[in-house]
Amino acid sequence: MDFCRQASNKTAEAFAQPQQYLRLYGEFVTKNASTVSQIEGALRSLTYIIPGRFRDAEIASESIHSGVQLLSLYHDSLLARAVAQLPPLQRPHPSPHSRYTRFWTKKSPTYKRLALTLQVIQYTELLCEMAAKRRGEKSRWRVVVLLEFVKAVCRILLLRLTNSRPLLSPPLPQREVDPSTLEDKDVPLDGMISPPSERSEETNWTMPRTGLSLPTLPSSSDISTYLLSKVLTADDIKPPKALLHRVTGKGEMAELLYIIRPVIYALAMQYWSGKNRKAWQPWILGLSIEYGARQLAKKDLQERAGGLRGLTALEKEELRKRGWSMGWWLMRGAFYEAFTRSWIQSTTSKLRNKPLLDMVGGIIEDYEFLWDQYYFPTATL
Repeated sequence: MDFCRQASNKTAEAFAQPQQYLRLYGEFVTKNASTVSQIEGALRSLTYIIPGRFRDAEIASESIHSGVQLLSLYHDSLLARAVAQLPPLQRPHPSPHSRYTRFWTKKSPTYKRLALTLQVIQYTELLCEMAAKRRGEKSRWRVVVLLEFVKAVCRILLLRLTNSRPLLSPPLPQREVDPSTLEDKDVPLDGMISPPSERSEETNWTMPRTGLSLPTLPSSSDISTYLLSKVLTADDIKPPKALLHRVTGKGEMAELLYIIRPVIYALAMQYWSGKNRKAWQPWILGLSIEYGARQLAKKDLQERAGGLRGLTALEKEELRKRGWSMGWWLMRGAFYEAFTRSWIQSTTSKLRNKPLLDMVGGIIEDYEFLWDQYYFPTATL
């Protein structure tokens, strides 16, 4: 019996140690958020200059990039948890995107899991394509089609979970808090707020009865900016769910077309790339579906009560993002092979032997290899 008890105690300690290390790491990230953000930025910048420097450089570069992105995703959750534990007056004002996505992640665990799965795939898809390409073009296109299919299924399920509301990119809340605001506050990750005596006494005044902290007033030169940051708009007082209208009929069809377009385009590329890499059929098919979905969505918005003027700020932002993303068709398929590649090559040749510009041209030449050889560098979904 003593042996069994000792074994169970050792097992419990073994399971408790990783949790303790995670808690300590979380506290370190929260208390040194600015430094951690700078390190993340430096590692991302490193991935911009690695391609083309040595053998298999693209694999090394993308491995670092995917690892940093996944680690940043974990850091986002830690910082969001720390911000949620701050007193209401000290919390930063969230953007409509954060309010909406945070609402659904809290309301639906399934939404959170699907959105997280989608985000992880997007951060690692190019690395998966690079690994598959080593086994041949057929394996590469099978992986591409499979990943696009899984992402489309996740998006369709998210569309159903949100009661047919358009999808946002990204589907998870983004890091919007200023990291330095957390470093001055002792915010543990176990859900308990430290007593007033243990808090930083640098800037805030603590009310003796309630224990709440009041933020300091801004400097006289910054009063206008401070007041503008506190102004409420119509979207600020809306429930998070009302920041995106539900789509029906033509709008829902447009959203479904927008979701399945990458799958159809990847299948077309898989079919025609083996025959003729410069074939125009996949490019025309993919662009037609995306453009048709956009026009169908605009027509639905015009027929809806209020029309385009009735859009919320979040809907306008997402519509603008999708419009800009169509510019990536200049970097895809037959159009890239026929026009864009030669234009890039002529531009980089003009930058050679010129101070600073030569370095920019070298980086563009290194990335030309990725645009030329892989599918996901120009993917927008």
